[in-house]
Amino acid sequence: MSETVKKLLNDSKAARWGALLVVSFTMFAGYYLADVMAPLKGLLENQLTWNSAEYGFFTSAYGWFNVFLFFLIIGGIILDKMGIRFTGLGSAAVMVLGTAIKYWAITTNALDGEIILGVKAQVMLAALGYAVFGVGVEIAGITVAKIIVKWFKGKELALAMGLQLSIARLGTAVALATTLPIAHAFNDLSMPILICLILLSIGFLAFFVYTFMDKKLDKSIQENKITLNEPTEEEFKINDIWFIVKNKGWWYIALLCVLFYSAVFPFLKYATDLMIHKFGVEENLAGLIPSLLPFGTILLTPIFGSIYDRIGKGATIMIIGALLISLVHLIFAIPFFNHWILAIILILLLGIGFSLVPSAMWPSVPKIIPEKQLGTAYALIFWVQNWGLMGVPLLIGWVLNEFCIIGTTVVDGVTITSYDYTLPMIIFTVFGFLAVLLAFLLKIEDRKKGYGVEMPNIKKS
Repeated sequence: MSETVKKLLNDSKAARWGALLVVSFTMFAGYYLADVMAPLKGLLENQLTWNSAEYGFFTSAYGWFNVFLFFLIIGGIILDKMGIRFTGLGSAAVMVLGTAIKYWAITTNALDGEIILGVKAQVMLAALGYAVFGVGVEIAGITVAKIIVKWFKGKELALAMGLQLSIARLGTAVALATTLPIAHAFNDLSMPILICLILLSIGFLAFFVYTFMDKKLDKSIQENKITLNEPTEEEFKINDIWFIVKNKGWWYIALLCVLFYSAVFPFLKYATDLMIHKFGVEENLAGLIPSLLPFGTILLTPIFGSIYDRIGKGATIMIIGALLISLVHLIFAIPFFNHWILAIILILLLGIGFSLVPSAMWPSVPKIIPEKQLGTAYALIFWVQNWGLMGVPLLIGWVLNEFCIIGTTVVDGVTITSYDYTLPMIIFTVFGFLAVLLAFLLKIEDRKKGYGVEMPNIKKS
């Protein structure tokens, strides 16, 4: 028996951690592009004459195709039917295509003065590229999640997912910290997007390398099953979707996910602007403070994941993280708390909360849903999440434009608009407290059904 176990490729620590690093680079490049425009909001308004509503429209495009055309759900079904290699390569190629469209829209003069469906052509085409990219990066995300379950189930699952999230969020941190300096250094706000395009092309090649590792793992698994005379797992069927959506535990995770991420990712889209208008941080340095959030999660998410692997308490970890995020946004909403040192402290606390919830949430899904349905289950969660990633930036942009303008000034012939961010921060606070409620409901459901969300991930020999 021991000789048979050794034949499994994922029993090799070097193999499984090596596979994780390869696919994590692709997600690093994807997260870099996802947040590269956030620090550019001011330059987009000043140089390209966008306003906050147009920026919100562009940012909301991330979820257009995923939400309304169900591309993400279709991608999950393709993942369960066609496999990791086909879906991963396809999603990486779509990310490159979307980024190329976005870069063209920002750099070309062919769209000047043109209007499409009542929206500036440049904004619309940039949004279209971002929407195409959104399909690719979200499907890549569920593919990588299934890859990690495949290589780490019964092993360091939460730690592996935490490390993957950390590497991906390094892309967010680098984007927030370096985008404005790069744009100013080259006197070209499109330069950071070109860097993203190059990185995503390398990410596509990285995933191509991974396909050979995945094929070798499949071969070792199949040989093991033949040796042990084990039945081959049943294939995914379309009616398996009904099994997923009638599962109350799955719904609690899906709704917790959309509320939690709606309190964080859309906040990051406006965080640089918040630092400038509320905390008085100089424009070229403003992105450094929100960049501390993903830098903090790089270390903390794997640590919390390792705790979950060894001790358990997944739902409890989610409750603590969501509560922390709610309190941070509540303090951000208080107008007279406006010193930049407090902003740094709050961002660091937000980073702790942002590390806690995903470190337990994503590894809990395989405890509730069978592996053959896992791609579709993750896709459906991401689809629900995309409603928030699409709708909340649009809502915040509209709220800022309609209710939060407190003045305009003209500097060197350029009109600069000032905003009061109190109302947007109250909205983020409400999302956080609703996420706390759902984490409590998940804990109650786990106690009833015995999913093991509060149990450790590592199986003892």
